[in-house]
Amino acid sequence: MSSTPIERLLAIMARLRDPETGCPWDLKQDFASIVPYTIEEAYEVADAVDRRDLDDLRDELGDLLFQVVFQARLAEEAGAFGFDDVASAIADKMVRRHPHIFGETRDLDPDAVKAQWAAIKAQEQARKGAANGTLAGVPLALPALTRAEKISTKAATVGFDWPDAAQVVAKVREETEEVADALAAGDAEAVAEEIGDLLFSVANLARHARVDPEEALRRANEKFRRRFEAMEARVAAMGLSLPEAGLATMEEAWAAVKREE
Repeated sequence: MSSTPIERLLAIMARLRDPETGCPWDLKQDFASIVPYTIEEAYEVADAVDRRDLDDLRDELGDLLFQVVFQARLAEEAGAFGFDDVASAIADKMVRRHPHIFGETRDLDPDAVKAQWAAIKAQEQARKGAANGTLAGVPLALPALTRAEKISTKAATVGFDWPDAAQVVAKVREETEEVADALAAGDAEAVAEEIGDLLFSVANLARHARVDPEEALRRANEKFRRRFEAMEARVAAMGLSLPEAGLATMEEAWAAVKREE
């Protein structure tokens, strides 16, 4: 009887972790050592989506799935749970958090669905004893910008929030001025603190604007990379390296690139 693709993948994982004949590298890994690879694969999925490369997306989703299989295998070896338990748990959760599909609730708009999801999630956390405060449950391992957005979202659920985006813009301006004051004072510690406050305020502004701050920054990074490489190519066409060209020439080339986009 032939196996399904997921059964084949689970069998490969078991072979890699076989104490006698397995791969030395795979046998050396534990829960913590695999985490950086899991995070990296998640970002590579996002990158493939950004590039609209569906062939690459297929491969990256496979890499991410392998990370799930790896962690589940480690848990199975520890006698905690296995891959089937992971799949069953997420299936149960999706049914539980979609009563408008699998239950009696009907005709919800996207905002109502999101609010319902948050309420059900809060109830689940309370039952598990995870609700040790309003900000409980925001993972420390998240990228700092994403964590800032999630922390402020949690605070907003109890009314600790600016009433509109305009006031957040004012707060961003205030924090920018405080950064400038700290720079003028030459206080390196204060500069770091104020820049942190500024970034936190920007994450709040993104939330009010319904923009994912991490995704927005990723796109800004990519835009800068694209423009910089185009600018570098323009300067190279002049027979110059960037240091030889100087800032004024680079800025002229940068402006030309922007005009052509």
